Parts: sequence; structure tokens; C-alpha cells
Amino acid sequence: MLRMYVARAYPGRKILAIQELAPDTGATRGSTTKVAGYGQPMRIVLDSETGAPLELVWRVTSSNDFGHDRRSDRAALTIQEFDDFRQMPRHVQALDLGVVTAEGDLHSIHDSDELYLVTTYAPGTVYAEDLRRIATTGVAGASDLARLTALATYLDALHTPLGDPTVRYQRAIRDLVGSGEGIFGIVDGYPADVPGASGTRLRGIEEACATWRWRLRGHGARLVRSHGDFHPFNIVFTGDSELTLLDASRGACGDPADDVTALAVNFVLFALGAPDAWPEGLGVLWHRWWAHAQRSDPGLLETAPPFFAWRALVVANPRFYPNLDGRQRDRLLSLAEEYLEELTVDPHRAEELFT
Repeated sequence: MLRMYVARAYPGRKILAIQELAPDTGATRGSTTKVAGYGQPMRIVLDSETGAPLELVWRVTSSNDFGHDRRSDRAALTIQEFDDFRQMPRHVQALDLGVVTAEGDLHSIHDSDELYLVTTYAPGTVYAEDLRRIATTGVAGASDLARLTALATYLDALHTPLGDPTVRYQRAIRDLVGSGEGIFGIVDGYPADVPGASGTRLRGIEEACATWRWRLRGHGARLVRSHGDFHPFNIVFTGDSELTLLDASRGACGDPADDVTALAVNFVLFALGAPDAWPEGLGVLWHRWWAHAQRSDPGLLETAPPFFAWRALVVANPRFYPNLDGRQRDRLLSLAEEYLEELTVDPHRAEELFT
């Protein structure tokens, strides 16, 4: 593999030596010896027509527990290193950036800018249109209940237990609280002086959620395959039960409460602007959704509060939903705060928002 790369990138040169570099190659060891790093570097010595050998370091980021357990993490780190090395004075030079194919070939992407993704197209109607219609008519009909059942059945099949639960579950909870798309990042994304979401209030929710990271620690057995962003704009229906999902994320694994709350919060959101649609419409979907989720996962209600708070913070953020007024935002965040304080999700608490 390396010989083929050298022949292509440095034609005419031959490899004189390849040496694996350990994290700590110092002569003096003892208590300061470093035994772990974030990569697997190899020193490559090439011959030269001028007499002075050319020395390179080839590295691949290794999988570990420090946020590099996914291929996407390692790709991001490698690209970041390539960009950072070139900006730093007196730093080793970043000469190339590439990918290793499944066949073991090396392909350079050093001249790339942004990455792209090509997917198939999903015809149909996003589920958000159903919720808008119910908000207008005030009634959830038989077809709406059928689609809700289809969504619940889909999650039942999706949420299968996964291996290596400790590291992956800890990662899911860490990302829930501290990632850029998680609670910390969403809170940082709020503009100043948002009606119903003062800085003091957001700080209180953030701090309450941070304590949940330790409350959920040790619950690795709850790790399942998950969608990661199961909201109405990522669900496309072509029939009563035929659906296609968009934009799976977050490593496609986590706590079942993630997917359940991602959809549940939208029943409240769409009803805040149409409270008359709650009793026989969106409220019906809300209660049926939670009832099914609890039957499928008896421990879900006690796990769900920080996930619900996260989703509430997202939809209450005016950068995502600018038409939500201060009163509506206050009601939604109040529900999230109650769940965090009571250490469980009581679906009947939502009735207080519409009475």
C-alpha cells in the first residue's frame, strides 16, 4: 500500500526504511511515559538523488474512546489536522491528505474543499404537513392514527440493542449535553434577549441537563440503533404506512428516548399556535405516542427528561422557529423544566399548556 503511494506521489524514489512511531519515544521514561495517542504514525525514509534522504510521516487516526469511535470522527480529525498544520509557524508541514479505500488503495484529496453526499430521492409528503392539517382541522382521523401506529412500529423495529454499549452510550449522552448540536450548542445559538428564553433561564436548563449526564451514566444497556433526528420534517409518507426517513445522524445509535422525544415535542409545538386542535387532534397523537412508547420501553419515561429538554430548546430557538412568540416559548420550556425537576416525563402535564 505505502509502496504504491510512494511510487505515485514520489516517482523515482524508493523506500529505504519504515518505522512505527510510538506515542513516546523519549530516552527518559518513568511516570511521564505516554502510552496512548490519537493515531498510528509511520516514519518513511525515501532515497534521494541529492544524497539526503527524504523523511515523511504517514498516519491514520485510530479508533478510541475520546470522540473518535466513528469513522466520521476520524475523518473530521484528519481534515482538521491538515488545515491546522498549514497555519502553524514552525510546525511540521502537512504534505498530503487522503483516504484509504476498502481495497487498501490510497487516494489523495489534498486539493478538496467541501465534501458532498449523493442519496436517492424520497417521493411523498413530509409528516409535518399532516400536523399542520390537524392543527387547522382540530381532529386526528383514522388515517392519522394509522400513520402514528406506523411510526411507532418503525421505531420498535429500529430500536434493537447494540454491542459495545458502554463507550457508545456514554458518547451518546455526552453529545446530548455537550456537542455543537446538543444542549450546549443549541443554547449558545440563541440570540440575546429572546422573549420567554432569558439567559438565566437557559443557563438553568443547561445546568439541570448536565446533571443528567451522571444520572444516565451506567445505563449502557439502553443503547439501541436509533435514527438520531426523528422529527416530522425527516419523515416522508407515501401512504398510510409507507414511510421513508431522511437525515439519520449521531452515529445511528443512542437511547430510545432520543427518537421518541424528537417526534413528541412536535405535537406540542404545532398545537401551541392552535390550542383548539389539542383535545381531539394533536393531543390525541401526543398521548397515544407516549402510551405506546411506555409499553415498548417501561423505563423510557424516567430517561426522557433531558432528551425532551434538548428538543424543546431546539424548537424554542428562534433561529429554527422564528414565528414562535414569547408566551408559546415560555410554555414549551416550562414543560421541559418540569420534567427535568420531576425526573420523569408525565405526558398529562402537557394538558396544563392548553387549559
